[in-house]
Amino acid sequence: MSENPNSSDQPSAADQAAGENVRELAEIPAIEVITRAAVMLMSAAAEKVGPEAGGDEQYRDLPDARALITALAGLVQASAGDLGLHRKPLQDGLKALQLAFREASAYPDEPGEGPGEKITGPVKG
Repeated sequence: MSENPNSSDQPSAADQAAGENVRELAEIPAIEVITRAAVMLMSAAAEKVGPEAGGDEQYRDLPDARALITALAGLVQASAGDLGLHRKPLQDGLKALQLAFREASAYPDEPGEGPGEKITGPVKG
């Protein structure tokens, strides 16, 4: 049986890059990781809600928006005590998305039943 000339005990370039990314993440403060995740969820949700949230009509997908907004609500609520000065802007952004979702819906949810409202409580405009 011959050895594969392409195999070696050395990590591949992809493995090395993955290891470097993990080390870089280890150096980022938790609050920054949480905030980046929240901003990504907000941006994706806004696109899926459509023009009511500053997105584009062609990307409107309210079921996806609902999932993203609910995930954002969970993240913001669970980390509220750690967010410091980021807490209020993230909560305001979440509320704006929840209200935009209601506006975009042909049949708006009952108060307390909208995306993330089981976590945040009913959202009032």
